[in-house]
Amino acid sequence: MNSSSLNQAQQNLQRIVGYQFKQPDLLVLALTHRSSHSKLNYERLEFLGDALLSAVVAQELYLRYPKKDEGDLTRMRARLVRQETLALVARELGLSEHLIMGEGELKAGGRGRDSILSDVVESLLGAIYLDSGSFDVVKSRILSWFESMILHVDQLKTLKDPKSQLQEFLQGQSKPLPVYELLRIEGKAPLETFYVSCSSGQNQIETRGKSRKIAEQIAAQLLLERIKGVST
Repeated sequence: MNSSSLNQAQQNLQRIVGYQFKQPDLLVLALTHRSSHSKLNYERLEFLGDALLSAVVAQELYLRYPKKDEGDLTRMRARLVRQETLALVARELGLSEHLIMGEGELKAGGRGRDSILSDVVESLLGAIYLDSGSFDVVKSRILSWFESMILHVDQLKTLKDPKSQLQEFLQGQSKPLPVYELLRIEGKAPLETFYVSCSSGQNQIETRGKSRKIAEQIAAQLLLERIKGVST
């Protein structure tokens, strides 16, 4: 298979993830759930990608947070490599629409399942490593996809729909609903950095992310923790 054998959506996905496959079969395999093929599926790639992700995240945390002890670093890594975080990354990359699944799994809502989405992030990393033969290439993709979360990992307790959590909390406290504003965009597609603000009354947070959506999610979580801290 050559790159022209990929469908248009898969070719676009390469641009979004920031990597062009020399062996497109690996990309297809990384997107194939076992419900579509019992043997030729992403599970072995997932195994490889899991190890790569853990190693890169551990190294980055070690270098970026020199004052944190082993226990702190372990907890921080766990937050970054857990299912919810990887599923959020998968949604930011739009992986759900590219999944290759059996009809039964599709009808059961497999495209939206966190467990599957997190697996595909890992399988994609495994595929990139095998295709490139380079740890540094995989590392660059991980740091690009996870940059904002690594930056705020010590403050974030959850990444599961913090915008909804913030809105529900503010409504329950009869406080002003959150207002999100895009401040600026730096860089060129697909490597832009989005700077956003999230405010409620006099409380405001500014942060950044690799997409507007992820930046807003992080800002919502940080604002929620700030408001809860003031309220307690």
